[in-house]
Amino acid sequence: MPRRANAARFFLTDYIYYAMKAARYTTLEDGVVAGKIPDCKGVVAFAENEEDCRIRLQSILESWVLLRIRLGHLLPVIHNINLNEEPYHA
Repeated sequence: MPRRANAARFFLTDYIYYAMKAARYTTLEDGVVAGKIPDCKGVVAFAENEEDCRIRLQSILESWVLLRIRLGHLLPVIHNINLNEEPYHA
């Protein structure tokens, strides 16, 4: 669960948390579970069950976010968390 107001903010952790809450899973005709995060184009995973799919999907999401940051590509704003903005220190 994300940290609250008085705790130090970890925006990347919160971003992953809320992105995963938006994940959608579908069981395909062959029984394979497909998972995707609608706002994160290309972030998809497949597994034999939903739990394994969730684990794979989160790993793919984390790699996708870090790669986009490294390449300077924009990320979608998720749950009002905008990783495209310059960090600030309060």
